[in-house]
Amino acid sequence: MCCGQNRSSFTENVGRGSVEVAQNLLVRIAETEARVARARAREAELHRRLEEMKRFVSVMEILVDYLKRQYRERQQLVARLLSRWYR
Repeated sequence: MCCGQNRSSFTENVGRGSVEVAQNLLVRIAETEARVARARAREAELHRRLEEMKRFVSVMEILVDYLKRQYRERQQLVARLLSRWYR
């Protein structure tokens, strides 16, 4: 009988251990899902910021092209005016 009691005690401990392991795994899964959710939110924010920066760079490129064209036109105007002045 003594041995039988130990077996049932052992089985109960293993059963409890299995429940604890399962609960631990559920907690770890929940933590992992929370980390994944945070990572996805961070990824979405970074993607939004990247798109915003791309638009900004596009606008800056347009401005640079405009300013370069204005500079060349002014240079040509000054060159024409100076060539008339020094004739």
